[in-house]
This record gives sequence, C-alpha cells and structure tokens, in this order.
Amino acid sequence: MNDSLCQLKGIGAKKQALFARLGIHTIQDLLQYFPRQYEDRQHIVPIRSIGRWGDKKVLVCGVIQQIQEIHPRKGLSILKVRVSDDTGMVELIWFNQPYKKKSLSLFSQVTVFGNATLSYGIWQMNNPEIEQGCCVYEALLPLYGLTEGLRQQDIRKAVQAALALVKQRNSIDSEPQQGFVVNPYRCMSTYEAYEKMHFPKTMEVQQKARKQLAFEELFDLQLGLLLRRRHERMVKGVKCTVNGALLKQFISSLSFTLTKGQIKAFLDIQDDMEGDVPMQRLIQGDVGSGKTVVAALALLKVVENGYQGVLMAPTEILATQHFEEFSRLFQSFPVKIALLTGRINRTQRKQLVEELQQGTIHILIGTHALLQPDVIFSQLGLVVTDEQHRFGVRQRAILQNKGKAPHVLFMTATPIPRTLALSVYGDLDVSSIREMPPGRQIVKTYVIGEAMRARMYQFMKKIMMQGQQCYVVCPLVEESAHLDVQAATALYEKLSTQVFTEFRCALVHGQLGSTEKEEIMTAFQQGKIDLLVATSVIEVGVNVPNATIMVIEDAERFGLAQLHQLRGRVGRGTAQSYCILLAKGKNKEIQQRLHWMETIHDGFALSEKDLLLRGAGRLFGYVQHGLPDLKVANILGDIDILIAAREAATLYVQGNIDESAIIEKISRRFGGHFTRILNH
Repeated sequence: MNDSLCQLKGIGAKKQALFARLGIHTIQDLLQYFPRQYEDRQHIVPIRSIGRWGDKKVLVCGVIQQIQEIHPRKGLSILKVRVSDDTGMVELIWFNQPYKKKSLSLFSQVTVFGNATLSYGIWQMNNPEIEQGCCVYEALLPLYGLTEGLRQQDIRKAVQAALALVKQRNSIDSEPQQGFVVNPYRCMSTYEAYEKMHFPKTMEVQQKARKQLAFEELFDLQLGLLLRRRHERMVKGVKCTVNGALLKQFISSLSFTLTKGQIKAFLDIQDDMEGDVPMQRLIQGDVGSGKTVVAALALLKVVENGYQGVLMAPTEILATQHFEEFSRLFQSFPVKIALLTGRINRTQRKQLVEELQQGTIHILIGTHALLQPDVIFSQLGLVVTDEQHRFGVRQRAILQNKGKAPHVLFMTATPIPRTLALSVYGDLDVSSIREMPPGRQIVKTYVIGEAMRARMYQFMKKIMMQGQQCYVVCPLVEESAHLDVQAATALYEKLSTQVFTEFRCALVHGQLGSTEKEEIMTAFQQGKIDLLVATSVIEVGVNVPNATIMVIEDAERFGLAQLHQLRGRVGRGTAQSYCILLAKGKNKEIQQRLHWMETIHDGFALSEKDLLLRGAGRLFGYVQHGLPDLKVANILGDIDILIAAREAATLYVQGNIDESAIIEKISRRFGGHFTRILNH
C-alpha cells in the first residue's frame, strides 16, 4: 500500500509528478483519493424520455443520421450531429472543436452523455461526451478532483491498476481491523469497500462502503488522541489544594457577578487542578463571554499553591491587553505580574528573566518571546494559551516543557460545535461558556447592497462626529485583476482622501511589519484614529470599547465563523454597536448565510451553520491542532459513526495493547506528522 505509484503500469516520472500535485505519492494515497461525485452511465434513456430526467445528465444510444459543420463568422466553427433511436432524435452541438468530426461517421452507432435542453421542439446537447458503439458501464462512473495535465480517465485507470495490484498481493486486510474491535458498519472486506468507493454499482452500496471506511478512519484518529491523552495522564502533575483565603477574597472583590457559565468552567478547572493528573482543558466561548476572568482564577489558584503561571497570546497588543487587565484585577493582591514581548529592552529583559528564575514573578504574560531558551521558570504550575489555534503544536509543547508536567489551559473565542470538538479536541476536556455577561448589548447586524453605500457613509460620519470609532474590513490587501472584490489599499485611499477627509484614517493589513501593525492598532485603541481600514488581520486582537461600527466589504467572501469574529470587535462598550455587511452575491447559499448573521448572535449556533454549509474537510483551519485531514469521514454527517468509533477506541485502549504497532498503523494512515505529535 505504501509502494510508489511507478509500480503501476502507465505511470512514469511525468505522470507521477502530476499525481504528486494532488498529494498522491503512494498507492495508499491513490486508493484514498476518493471521487468527489459519481455519474450514472448504467442506464440508456430513450430519446423521447429525456424530459423525465429534468436537469440531470442522461445517457442515450443511437445512430448518426447527419453531420454538419458551419462557420457563421471568422474564428467560430459549429459542429452539429443528429443522432436518432427508435423513439426520437437529439442534436449534438460542439463549438470550435472541428477535430471531433474526424472520429464520427454517418450511420455509425454511438453513445452520448450530457445535459439535454429542448429548443424549438428538438432535444439538444451542448458539448456532450461521445463514444463509439453502445457503451453501458457496469458501475457508476467516478469523478475526481483534477490538476492540469491529468484527465478523469488517467485517474480511473490508475485506481483500477492499484486495486488489481493490492488484490493480487492481498495487501489490504480483509479481517476486522483491530483484534476484538467490532466495526458495526462492516458489511464487506476492506478491499471491497475501497473498490465500491471508487466504482459502486449503486449509491446505496457506495454509502455502505463509505460508512465502513469512515468508522476505521475515525477509530484510528480517536485511538491516536486517546493514546496521546494516556501518555499525558501517566505523568504526575502539580496537585493543588482546595481554594484558599486568597482566591476566596479575590472572588469577593470582583465588581461583577460571575455568570453560571464562568462558574461551571472554573469548577471544572478546580477539579482538574486538585487532581493528580495534569489538566488538559479547553475553554471556548464567544468574544466577551468572560474567559479571561476564568483564566485569572486558575492562575491565582496556582500562585496560591506556590507555583508560577504563564499566559501566551498570539499578538503583542493582545498580550499587553491581558497584562493591563490582570494588573487591574490583582492590584490589591500580593501577586507580581510581568509582561514579556519582543519590544522589551535588554536591561529590562535581563532583570525579568532573573526574577522569573528566582520565583519572584508569579504570573508572566507574553507572546512568542516566552519560547526563548533563557526564559526559565522557578516552578511553573499552569500554562494558559489564548487563541490556542493560532499557535503550532510544537510552540505550545516548548512552553509546557518549561515546567514539570504543568496544568494546561487553552482558550479560544472561536466556538465550535460539539461534533467538531469531539474530534478536534478528543484529547482535551472542553468547557463551554455559552452565556454573555449581563448588560452586554447585541450588535445590530444589517446586510446591504451597493445602492446603500452613500447612506452608510453618512451614518458612519454621524457616529464618528459623536466621538466613536469605526472599522472597515476588506477581503484583499491589493486589487486583483481576477477578483471583483474590494481591496483595502484602494478603499483606504478613497475613504481618507474623498469621503472622510475630516476624520483620522489609517490602514492595517498582514503585509505590514509586526511593529508597524502594533503601532497602528495601539493608536486606534488609544482613540488617535477614527476609522481603521483593515483586512481580517483584526479578527482576533485589540479591545476597543469605543469602536461601535464594523463594516465588512464583500461579506459573502467570509465564512460565518470569521464574520462573527469580526463582529466581535465591536459591542465591547456601553454604546449600541452595529455590524454592516456589504454583499454582492445573490445565490441562495450566500443569502442564507448572511441572513443567519442578521438573526443569530450565538457563536456556537453560527459555527454549526458554518460547518453545515462549508463542510469539515480541513476542519476549518484547525489543522494546527495537529490533526490530519480526513479522507472519507464527514465530521458533521458522521456524528453517530464518530461516537461509535470513540467508544470502541476507548474500550480498546483499556486492554493489553501494543502501542508501537498502533502508532505505526496510525502513521501509515495519517502520515508521520500526526505520529510525531502523538509522541510529544
């Protein structure tokens, strides 16, 4: 299965390179490159019955009665071929493909496949596929994703050759995959399941094969996650005592009442930290749901037990924001907090590093600067990572390894549905804060078209005249000849020189240097900028309570989760805030998506809608968590299979297992990347 593609007849170095573009390097890769859809060429339709098939492509077989080539003008040729059977006639039309005429002859029998439309009482097919003779396929015809230079026929032939080779070698197991594990979806051998996935006779058969292989894939994935969790649990962690006077006093000092969600999340954390096993927990909740206060409680608990805590944020401005918030929260308590970013000067850094190593700094907040080798803790007891999916697995591991099995808390403001969390965070415990603190206003959201732009600008002027600030977000940095979408640089020039000349405008995007970007964001936070034009670089970051309008250009080009994150940049103060979505798209899916943004303000509910619309092929960019792509399983559609696979994997790891053999098997399926993460 891991043999090179050149083992297959007809695949030389040139074709091997083309397959490599699709991520296909081995026979296993090829067999797991499943069709994106199927065409039914198993049933010949009488020409007079074409209309019953609606918009679907149909297969007809008949005899060529007429061949005509015309040239209405220079540079345009039209080939018309009339084919008839015993029931009627269909006209085939090809534009600028005169070479097809050479392969056709009068009164020969042909099979034609394509979409048919009725024109002046005659059925017509534009650019159909045509073959000599009466060709009926025994199975549904698979359609694969292509790259330039590869045809559907090339992939089909390669898959057929691969199936023949593994059948001859008997190299795809035909037995249940893991000892006593029973696959409840198993109804054929594994070889047959692969065969039916590529060349099924019916979609019912394809679905049976797909569910069987999906269970195997999800079983191996969950097995890997459970093994990773088992390794973590074998280490004795930092055991904290029950909450002491300092923590109780801190809770009493808060000027607000914790929500039920915050209390539940902290109780989960408290139970973890008072146990023997190092905590591995994720807190997920909308922007503004109060995750930071929960993290503060966890950090204070570890400090009260004589250990140090650290919080890593993805940007300098977010780290600074956390530092300022924590300094305010702990101002009356004997807790020393420090900030470490790339901007700190050499003298300050040296002193900070010394104090950290001596243990006089209790909580350290910072960016990637925390990962430097000279950042050494006296006794690290808790690692908190904010917006954890913004960091690679290796970076998080470096920080955790600065302590001896510290507790680990992840935070994310990108809520994901339970179905996805079960797979992506299968090795973590998850706490969700679904409610917002009392008094927080809903951001009023409106979808508008280009005709409303002038009116929107007037509204923005009115808001800025009152001393409030605005964001305008574009999908691109610079204009593109291929995309009719708003570019940040061009829009900034227009807004600053023509529309909002009396206001202070600025531009920020990902191509700026980190220092320049941070300076602009800080100036906006300090109220020195009235209107900020940006790309989605601002999706996660600065807290500006005075910003009350978020305008998103070409909103149809963003996913729901991203739109919701951008909307979360406003509505942080006491004034009513607004999110205005400018959209050109008219198709039903775009309209439905934007309507959801107008009517749904719960990030969890929106993420479920996003998953439904966009699928989970790449797990929405959560690949950084360390998971591989799934080849056959669908996280949303296969929740029952996922749960069954997780239950089976949980039972399996409780038995007498050969871990090295399992890791090797998982590596063969998902590649070495997942295995390396498993070994952390």
